Order: sequence, then structure tokens, then C-alpha cells
Amino acid sequence: MGTTITNAPFLIDNRLADAARGDTAALYDLGICYQTGTAGVAIDLIEAHKWFNLAAVRGFVEAQDARSEVAVDMSPREIACAQAAARAWLGQAQRRAA
Repeated sequence: MGTTITNAPFLIDNRLADAARGDTAALYDLGICYQTGTAGVAIDLIEAHKWFNLAAVRGFVEAQDARSEVAVDMSPREIACAQAAARAWLGQAQRRAA
């Protein structure tokens, strides 16, 4: 995901829009960005876990593995926060679709 400082916000905004439309690969890509601190975002394992979880529940196998990898470095409280954030995002997505 080679990005520059100038196009990093566009990439994140674009992937967020794709994710909102149900693009599972976009969910996974967002997880990668937050796991590695690429595309202009800081490393945030809670956000990474959230996006990987959202992709995983849609059957994206690589996201299942990535979610497990980040969970190793997270506390139970952080995992619970990530799961709550994923549920909240799903709720917002359902309201947008209605």
C-alpha cells in the first residue's frame, strides 16, 4: 500500500467509503493500516482488531488470521473495546442502509 503523506487521507477516506458499501477487502485493508501504522494513521490495535473482525465475520479468511495476530498483543479489555466498536460500526452501517 505505497502511499505518500499527501494521498494518505484520501486512501483512508476512500477505503472507509468502500467499507460502508460492504467491501470486505476494504475492511481488511483498514485493519492492515491500523495494525502497521500506514496510510497516515498511527498504530492502533483496537482499531485494527475492529476492522479485521468486521472483515472476518464476512468470511475474509486472512482477516481471521490477522485478528488473531493482533489479539496476542492486546489485553482482554482492549479486545472487548474493539468488539464493541465493531458492533457500533455495524449498527451505524445498518442505519445508513435503511
